[in-house]
Amino acid sequence: MTIKDAQTTVDEWIKTVGVRYFNELTNMAQLTEEVGEVARIIARRYGEQSEKESDKNKDLGDELADVLWVLICLANQTGVDLTEAFQKNLDKKNIRDATRHLDNEKLK
Repeated sequence: MTIKDAQTTVDEWIKTVGVRYFNELTNMAQLTEEVGEVARIIARRYGEQSEKESDKNKDLGDELADVLWVLICLANQTGVDLTEAFQKNLDKKNIRDATRHLDNEKLK
């Protein structure tokens, strides 16, 4: 599935099953909540905190997909073409960071 396909799929789902988009502020809060769930798994599974029993069966992929879903909702409702935006962002990074990381002594 391409990013464009994902944006179309989410839009169709929202308009048929979801009835309508939540407003942008609600979706921003929702995105923050979903990112927090990802952070909790990462901090406990890969960080120094011990993982609670209730978190051990949490699916990181599913939580990341929740983040992607809400991000796509925000893009759709604000008219952002994520394929185009991502390509522009990649182009910017390729120009700005062409040697930045290669020259970074901390990364060697």
